[in-house]
Amino acid sequence: MFNDCIIMAGGSGTRLWPASNSKTPKQFLTIPGSGNFFKAAVDRALSVIDIEGDGKVIIIAGKNHVPHVSETCRSYSRDILKHLVLIPEPEAKNTAPAIVCGALYTDWISGRDRTILVLTSDHIINPLEVFQADAAAAAALAEKQRLVVFGIPPSKPETGYGYIEAGDGLSVSVDAELRKAYGAGGGPRAFTVTSFKEKPDKKTAEQYLASGRYYWNSGMFAFSSRFILEEFRKNAPEVILPFDKLRAPDERSYTFSSGLQVLTTWLDLDKAYAGTAAISFDYAIAEKTAKRAMVAGAFDWVDIGSWDEYAALTGRGRSEVYTVDSGNCFVDSDIPVALAGVDGLIVVVRSGKNGETPSVLIAKKGESQKVREISDQIRAAGRTELL
Repeated sequence: MFNDCIIMAGGSGTRLWPASNSKTPKQFLTIPGSGNFFKAAVDRALSVIDIEGDGKVIIIAGKNHVPHVSETCRSYSRDILKHLVLIPEPEAKNTAPAIVCGALYTDWISGRDRTILVLTSDHIINPLEVFQADAAAAAALAEKQRLVVFGIPPSKPETGYGYIEAGDGLSVSVDAELRKAYGAGGGPRAFTVTSFKEKPDKKTAEQYLASGRYYWNSGMFAFSSRFILEEFRKNAPEVILPFDKLRAPDERSYTFSSGLQVLTTWLDLDKAYAGTAAISFDYAIAEKTAKRAMVAGAFDWVDIGSWDEYAALTGRGRSEVYTVDSGNCFVDSDIPVALAGVDGLIVVVRSGKNGETPSVLIAKKGESQKVREISDQIRAAGRTELL
């Protein structure tokens, strides 16, 4: 299916502050049945790469995330770990430099053109069989020298996502065994891409939904390595040129953390990141390239973007809570919490046990999307240690 997969595991996930922060971001929060968001993404990647051959899962994360990544990967067998490699980013520069870094790595290591799937590490996707079938369709389109994006059929006029405007339908087929995941008479749906749209206001989102031509932008992409590197040189040289001084790493470039390969001494990587532009992959490439396609995701997709959504996903949680005349509350705390005479609250407490600055969030249910504004206030106040 795919030769390799790049998992973007950086970021601080401020919408789930204070549990999610720069030291322990959202992707390492617990989710039912999968360990954490990041573990679910790795499992997803392993299901669609050449695990019997030389397929690689290339994890791009911040240097301070290395302990979380290695601890999560500890559960994998030695045979699986040989397919995983972690590249710690010297600094966060958005998604375009992360994808360049991963694509250059796989190109240098293999010495040949590779099909690559890019996943984020903060989504919940089910069922896996349907995702595999849609991924196979994306791989087939990527082999034809296209940039492929996964579009999510919208269920409501959401203003928190970017949108993709679908064009003409494209013919794409998958293996008969994979096709079974769609059910009787089903199959992958693919389109050309007319345009990418920014996060809309409510009225525009309603128009998008009514038209039937627009899909949520999932942030997941597929392409071939040589194709995407050429697209960067053509459309975003300010991103890729600083990486030109890098050379392929050798065996001395790696260390191991809990059995996971970590590319710790890639010479001049710090200089490359210092010189590259901080820009998203959407702005740098997706909105500019003429060779693009979309696979409409037939799988269920959830981007947990608020405490309300996380509470609905996880239920009451495992915190130690004592209540009197209180109900409909969600508590996520690493110390005991007592509630008296309150209703409909979200309470998140981090006591600082892990060396982080203690912090508490109290929000009314249904209002947790405002946490992003709280994060902005904290940053404006110069209290970045809280983030």
